[in-house]
Amino acid sequence: MKIALFNDFQLGLVRGDKVYDVGGLLFNEKKTLCPMVELVRSYDTYKEIIESRYTECEAFNIAEVRLRQPVSRPGKIVAAPVNYLSHKKEMNVQHTARGLGFFLKANTSIIGPNDPIILPASKHGRRIDHELELAFIIGKKAKNVKAEDARHYIFGFTGLNDVTLRPDEHNEEERCLRKSFDTFTPMGPWITTLEDIPDYTNINMDLKVNGEIRQQVNTKDMVCGIAELVEIYSHVLTLEPGDIIATGTPEGVAPIKPGDTVTITIEHIGAFSNPVTAE
Repeated sequence: MKIALFNDFQLGLVRGDKVYDVGGLLFNEKKTLCPMVELVRSYDTYKEIIESRYTECEAFNIAEVRLRQPVSRPGKIVAAPVNYLSHKKEMNVQHTARGLGFFLKANTSIIGPNDPIILPASKHGRRIDHELELAFIIGKKAKNVKAEDARHYIFGFTGLNDVTLRPDEHNEEERCLRKSFDTFTPMGPWITTLEDIPDYTNINMDLKVNGEIRQQVNTKDMVCGIAELVEIYSHVLTLEPGDIIATGTPEGVAPIKPGDTVTITIEHIGAFSNPVTAE
């Protein structure tokens, strides 16, 4: 199942080139802080309703709606640093995600497909990079989860660009600051639920800038696989429904500049683009 937020953050089921407005069917017009998080919390209940009754809902052509970030208000974004050996070599760093653990990104940094990545004027002249990542959404409360049980806590998967301000000879801010500027977490185009991902350890993905491939990888090349990330993180903090886990980027990170268009394509999920502008 592919689930999106669109237009005024309505909850939609994506089928082919249509998106069905299923939020009213599930929530009876009740206002929720984030309809996607509400769906995630009670997915076992809502899934059958969606599958059996979505044709009763108003349908829109995907090309004619505004797709939004698939989770508008996650509790937290937990991200894996240096989770591909190729990126470790590229960045010339000593440790990987297995030793570094994780960092947090501000949830206010999230934007959706076609929303602009805005490069902050205060950091003019500093290098700001794209970072291709697969992200997954936690489906239920997770604490002290073993890797072999991790899939039971995963709701689904989406694409994510972990836009990053790089240190330079005069500045070396803490990682969370450099990655939490507004617009620095583009996500999309929607969430593909776990049951529609044949094998999340074997997903191809790429990132293009202005049509040129910059990054290309398969998730089998991760240092810490998805199940191990759930184990590591849930032993430190409680993961909750709607939390987003970003799984790290491969080699090929490079600067973006105003006028660029960044496009991420992930197997079994889809593609989305963001233009780059200056503040």
